[in-house]
Amino acid sequence: MASWPNPPLGGERSGPNPTDRAKRGVKRSLLCEGAGVPLAIEVAGANIRDEKLLRATIESIPIERPDDSDLNTGVCLDRGYDYREVYELLDEFGFTAHVRSRRAEAEAIKHEAGFRARRWVVERTHSWLNRFRRLLVRWEKRAHTYIAMLHLACGLITWREALKNPLPK
Repeated sequence: MASWPNPPLGGERSGPNPTDRAKRGVKRSLLCEGAGVPLAIEVAGANIRDEKLLRATIESIPIERPDDSDLNTGVCLDRGYDYREVYELLDEFGFTAHVRSRRAEAEAIKHEAGFRARRWVVERTHSWLNRFRRLLVRWEKRAHTYIAMLHLACGLITWREALKNPLPK
């Protein structure tokens, strides 16, 4: 999750950014699969803590999850989610939590051959979203307009990834 520049018109689902002199800002909570394809996105004010958006983000997944109990559904999170309530919530939805600090991932990269930091997949997807100039700064006053643009961008990212890696026949 990341906080983005202040929406000049403010509007709903924006709040005072704690790192930018309390200017109004937006936070995007993003859930994506292993290759960076976005699965769910939630928008809130920049002053909302990350773990408070987790339930809404998981519930916004538009497709039904398979009931296969053998399916490994891990969620990679940073230390901002290291709360008992988060672990209980992920258990409720059938996810396995993988919580590591940035320092622990950096150490693992140095000492384990072939180790990749899993959380950077989400950071890369945020970077892909920021390439859509309309989303970099929120100009929309209405939250549903901004969310519609986010969904369109997520659809385009999914389409591009599907063209790169087509399903086998």
